[in-house]
Amino acid sequence: MAQEAGKRILMAQVGAAHGIKGEVRVKPFGDDPLSFTDYGKLETEDGSRKFKIKRARVQKNVVVTKFEGINDRNEAEALNGLKLYIPRERLPEPEDEDEFYHSDLIGLPVKGPEGEDYGSVVALLNFGAGDLIEVREKSGKTVLFPFDKQTVPSIDLEEGVVHIDPPLGFFEEIKQDDGKDET
Repeated sequence: MAQEAGKRILMAQVGAAHGIKGEVRVKPFGDDPLSFTDYGKLETEDGSRKFKIKRARVQKNVVVTKFEGINDRNEAEALNGLKLYIPRERLPEPEDEDEFYHSDLIGLPVKGPEGEDYGSVVALLNFGAGDLIEVREKSGKTVLFPFDKQTVPSIDLEEGVVHIDPPLGFFEEIKQDDGKDET
């Protein structure tokens, strides 16, 4: 599957100002808290503003960051809440065949073992008990499945499809028990 032109990956979000010299607290998105510093300038979602990182240091649960051109607290406060991205093509390809960037899976069609169309991938989540894949059915309803080899046996990025093997009967209509005996 060819990468979409202009696809951006969310790397971090700016929080409150830190001190008076233009530093900000940044919440990184990634395994390594400093990984957002490795890919050059960060951009706003529309690409209209770019930020070069001058320095960054981990402090508790955030990364205190100094951007070039942000020199005082007022300028730093104006960045609060800003989400920062990089173009997808700056990221290296995953080394392991079982590793994926979430953004590469979002929107892909989800097919069953017999080629059934179950919808498309909406999100990949983790609430602490393991990874989940969220699928939006054509009806608009979303369902969550474990994001493991048993339930998601294969992902074909070249073909652009996620193969899922849901629990037996999962997508069948749930019959409402109205209390009437139909014998």
